[in-house]
Amino acid sequence: MFRVDRHELGPRLYVLGRRVHECHAGIGLAGAAALILIVGWPLPTPLVIASLAVGAWLLWKDWRDLFPRLRDTAAWSAGMHRVPTPFRKRHRAHGLAPLAGACTVAMGLVNVASVLTPGLHSRMHVLLQLVPREVPVAAHALALAAGISLTILGLYLVRRRRRAWAFAVVILVVAGALNLLKGLDIEEALASWGLAALLLWGRDAFTVVHGDAGWRGPLARSATVVAGVLAASVVTLAAASHWGTPALTPGRGIAELQAALTLSPGPIHYRDHFAWVPAALDLLWIGAALTVAWMLFRPLAGPRGLPAAKLRPLARQIVERHGSDTLSFFKLRADKHHFFDRSRRAFVGYRIEAGVLLVSGDPIGPPAALPGLLRELCDFAEARGLAIGVVGASEEFAALAASAGLRSFYIGDEAIVDLAAFSLEGRSIRKVRQAVTRARKAGFTATVRRMGELSSTELEELEDLSARWRGDEPERGFSMAIDSLRGEHLSESLVVVARDAEGDARGFLHFAPCYGRPAMSLGLMRRDRDSVNGLTEYLVVSAIEMLRERGIEEVSLNFAAFARLLRNPSGLGERTLGRLVTLANPFFQIESLFRFNAKFSPRWQPRYLLYERRSLGFARTGLAAMWAEGQLPWPIPRTVRGPAVSGQR
Repeated sequence: MFRVDRHELGPRLYVLGRRVHECHAGIGLAGAAALILIVGWPLPTPLVIASLAVGAWLLWKDWRDLFPRLRDTAAWSAGMHRVPTPFRKRHRAHGLAPLAGACTVAMGLVNVASVLTPGLHSRMHVLLQLVPREVPVAAHALALAAGISLTILGLYLVRRRRRAWAFAVVILVVAGALNLLKGLDIEEALASWGLAALLLWGRDAFTVVHGDAGWRGPLARSATVVAGVLAASVVTLAAASHWGTPALTPGRGIAELQAALTLSPGPIHYRDHFAWVPAALDLLWIGAALTVAWMLFRPLAGPRGLPAAKLRPLARQIVERHGSDTLSFFKLRADKHHFFDRSRRAFVGYRIEAGVLLVSGDPIGPPAALPGLLRELCDFAEARGLAIGVVGASEEFAALAASAGLRSFYIGDEAIVDLAAFSLEGRSIRKVRQAVTRARKAGFTATVRRMGELSSTELEELEDLSARWRGDEPERGFSMAIDSLRGEHLSESLVVVARDAEGDARGFLHFAPCYGRPAMSLGLMRRDRDSVNGLTEYLVVSAIEMLRERGIEEVSLNFAAFARLLRNPSGLGERTLGRLVTLANPFFQIESLFRFNAKFSPRWQPRYLLYERRSLGFARTGLAAMWAEGQLPWPIPRTVRGPAVSGQR
């Protein structure tokens, strides 16, 4: 009648030969409880309400099994069923951090509210028979400071800061005692101690380590900040003493500082132009508290500066050995960091943007090394409080990265031209044929050269042409373009240059090699804006013809964002998104680039944005990708600081 089978995702229950999912049991239990309430059967109301709650809980934790497409994709647990992520270390109560942070903020606000509202007279009367009157007064002041501290700490607990967890446990224990001493507030005390116990149980959920190995450094810096703020406060009180009533004395000065710490009125009243003194002291100490919190709880920093020069040859060797993907070569850009696995057989190119470790394309290395690389990358990011995102991922890597908890979002297609099948014959390519004819009649010629063969004068000519094409616009690109025409790693790449009748360079295309296969990938496309109309089409066709003679079979042209939505939308949703994409064309040239690529009848290879499932993961990764690619300007100038050491193994 009943049977329980073992499965890698958890036990499975069968009743009369049919499998029973928890969500189905929850619907049945909640439905039966609701029917009893409606009909009014004589059953204990608490029992019915409890059945309704348990049914809702079973439905919520197993909601994926309601949908055939998502069924059997999550692993069983006592809590919420979650999609397995074998590439990530899942500690006990891993999902506790957001809840614990919210509860700590709430507890801090409760403590503040409890201090600012009068206590129960009967309890206070009992307390004053046990302790002197000064004890509740001091406990009120300290409880307010504890409440404010817990409010700040809760924000860092959400971000899994290990040191914030230690502070929170201590302050919660102390806050419980203070709640008893200030008015026998037993409820607040028990809640504080209960939350401290919960944090102790779920300590493994707080995984973000800190840049300082011990406590001495951050505590010394925090003491320096506090001493500086204290000195500034004393100087301010002394300078404004002539405008305060009553007169400043050491005792009143200490009381005024205590008032600033507890956000309460001080004994001195300031007049005229110095009425701002109390508010300034409050802001000064709040700023000190936030500064100390930042210094104490900042995570281990990611690498800064440019990648270490000693690691670049290793990255280049791995690309030359395993870089068959069309985006592999672009990981050698000088503005990317490299993260290698422990065996140094595989690596990713990445940049940290807005708290996101943004990976450029697929990792490079032997397939057997990629799962280990992904596990180590997840550990590296988790220890620093970074989310992981990938821009330009292939379908194959998107499937592998799902085991690290990354979701995929289609962002567009590469246009890949089959050189053997390409022809200028036919009506569909008539406009390209006309552009080529127009350029040739104007006296343009094209040549292909290895970058290593170019003289410094020729390189400077191409760089000047590139600068004229960009104008005032910043250089764009992160995952699908080169960042410079200079560098030893570029020596084997090719450049196709179009020159006018006078021999001046008026446009060029750079092509990066795809190692292990007869293919190349477009790295840069530049032209003189005053050149003949159709020069870019002429350059592409000339490149196709000359590369075909060199035995190249495929060429990856420009990336076309959301090309499928413009080319072959599926359903009303994609058609609507396609319309929105066309509206954005004046700002991002999405449709224009798609139309240009489509002229050459390419096959379309989809690329994806990968992002974490956690809240705002898609928005954060999307913004980070647009900043990295140069599609959005940074709100503040960025600077490169310090040597790049961390994470470059």
